[in-house]
Order: sequence, then structure tokens, then C-alpha cells
Amino acid sequence: MSRALLIVDVQNDFTEGGALAVEGGDAVASAISTFLTEHAADYRVIVASRDWHDADGDNGGHFSEQPDFVDTWPVHCVADTDGAAYDPLLATDAVTHHVRKGQGRPAYSMFEGTTDAGETVSAVLTEFGVLSADVVGIATDHCVRASALDAIAHGVQVRILADLVAGVAPEPSAAALAELAHAGAVLIESAEA
Repeated sequence: MSRALLIVDVQNDFTEGGALAVEGGDAVASAISTFLTEHAADYRVIVASRDWHDADGDNGGHFSEQPDFVDTWPVHCVADTDGAAYDPLLATDAVTHHVRKGQGRPAYSMFEGTTDAGETVSAVLTEFGVLSADVVGIATDHCVRASALDAIAHGVQVRILADLVAGVAPEPSAAALAELAHAGAVLIESAEA
């Protein structure tokens, strides 16, 4: 059975010091790198996503000068800026597919993005016969949640490596993990993977 690792949005703007910094983001980036050192060979496919928003315009209403932090946000992860780059603590040498999402419109799930070759995550998982996936990254209560739900909808058995995710806030993050468990995801620690 082919397994994938889905690494969601471990980017400078979502880690400490970024435009939408998540507490613990750098620690998650570092921990994912350590995990990859030991486990990269366990995965047929390793997909890493990045928000990749247009510099001009509001990206379909995604950016706002008065954000509500639910549907609208401050400017973040603008294409080709340092904020959109992977956190330097994240080792990406084992990543097999890099996905960019947003690009002029709101996008939370990595399944809304494409690789440089124009492939969707769904197409990549199907091509490699992926039936199960481990999900890690930022933010638990937004893009990790959306990506994991889309993986489940794609028919993939999902495990959330709970010590390798970081959320915006504790309550919505706990609610997101509960929703994912209800949808069929299994919550484990990376040591159990």
C-alpha cells in the first residue's frame, strides 16, 4: 500500500516572525525535518504545499485591510517573497512534489493547488496509488484541516501526526482535530508512525 506524507504550508509567514505567525511554527518545522530524516523512505510520495498569493489585488477577497481572520486575512505569502518561502528549519530535499495554492483566489486545502507541472494533488496521489497519507504542518485549524478533509474525500486513509501540527488558537485547533477524527482521520503522535 502506497503511503504519502502531506506537508501543509510550513512557510515563513506562518512561523514566528511572519505576517500570520503561529506559535510553535518553527518547532513544527524543525520536528518535521527530524521526522523526515528517520522516515522519508517510508513514503512513496512527499507533497509540500505553500500559499502563493498574487502581489496585486485582494486575491479574490482573501486579503483585507480590516481582516476578520475567518474569511479575510492580512497580506501574506505573496509569490516570490521571503514570506512565501519554506521555513528554513524545514528540510525539503525529500519532497517529491511542491504545490502552490492561492494564486489569485482563496485556497486553504493543498488539493486546490498544483505542482509546477500543473498536476493536482489528487492526480499525484492517484498516479502513485496512494491509499493512505500522514498529514503535518500549519495551521491545524485552517489549511491542515482543509487538506486532510480533502484527502479523506479523495478516499485516502488519513493519519494526523498531532505533534507535527501547529494551530492558530487552541480551541479551534481542538475542534478541527475532533472534526477530522469524526470524518475518519486517526490522530497519532509521530513516534507511532
